[in-house]
Amino acid sequence: MTVRLGILGYGNLGRGVECAVKETNDTELVAVFTRRNPSDVTIASPDVPVVAAEELLSWKDKIDVLVICGGSATDLPVQTPEYAKYFNVIDSFDTHANIPTHFANVNASAEASHHTAMISVGWDPGLFSLMRAYTNAVLPNGSDYTFWGKGVSQGHSDAIRRIEGVADARQYTIPVEEALQSVRNGENPELTTRQKHIREAFVVLKEGADAEAIEREIKEMPNYFADYDTTVHFISAEEMKANHSGLAHGGFVFRSGTTGVDHEHGHVIEFSLKLDSNPEFTSSVLVAYARAVKRLYDQGDFGCKTVFDIPPVLLSESSPEELRAHLL
Repeated sequence: MTVRLGILGYGNLGRGVECAVKETNDTELVAVFTRRNPSDVTIASPDVPVVAAEELLSWKDKIDVLVICGGSATDLPVQTPEYAKYFNVIDSFDTHANIPTHFANVNASAEASHHTAMISVGWDPGLFSLMRAYTNAVLPNGSDYTFWGKGVSQGHSDAIRRIEGVADARQYTIPVEEALQSVRNGENPELTTRQKHIREAFVVLKEGADAEAIEREIKEMPNYFADYDTTVHFISAEEMKANHSGLAHGGFVFRSGTTGVDHEHGHVIEFSLKLDSNPEFTSSVLVAYARAVKRLYDQGDFGCKTVFDIPPVLLSESSPEELRAHLL
């Protein structure tokens, strides 16, 4: 089985999906769709066409799964439910507080059109979500902790770039080291959102933009910055290119809990990621789950899914027999 993929949006994430496809034997990139002028977009796959997004619906019978690579702030809430009417779709929607609403919207669209959709696929939400579910099941008496960074948050950076007057932006999420070590030591601290992370933003302004107003809008942005201590730096485009062009990220998921008649034995489960390229890693997760989307669709399992709904066997190129022999 070859899974025919289309990419909608050729930014960092779209380029990552293109790279990830090359590492598989059972996925194929058939087209890249862009809101830009297709003649202005050069991709790394010379035999793959670049097509105007307006022509996407004419490819309905040529694409098994559409990988939607827009931003969570404004693109995905509109694009994913809309295109689930016509395609099997997958996205990396990462505004945690809005996932239930996004799921409901996409599910209604996919169920009505008899398509399979997946949302919030990546490493968090995504792989970290799975770790939280697994470790909660294993240690029911315990506490969860998630730390992100230090690294560039694509979603938060995109949210800042959507502000009027912003030319470019990078946002770094940074764990508070004292809080991280307290969890790792099994001290089970009670931590507020503000006590776990700080956020640092580097922003290039458009000419004439109001820096004070933009800084206030960033710091007061709900779901992104309002609950954190946030520092905003205004820099030049040259400094941005020289010092903030990388997209490294990572993080930690902990479950600290106890077992025993009197809860006398303490345990700490730690899962961590250190990523040199956030979008390329996220894209690799998307491609694996796109394989599962196609398999579920072939089984007639329609509607919206998350990582909680996908058996690991559906993610792998390997057969169940190979998985049992080599990975179990």
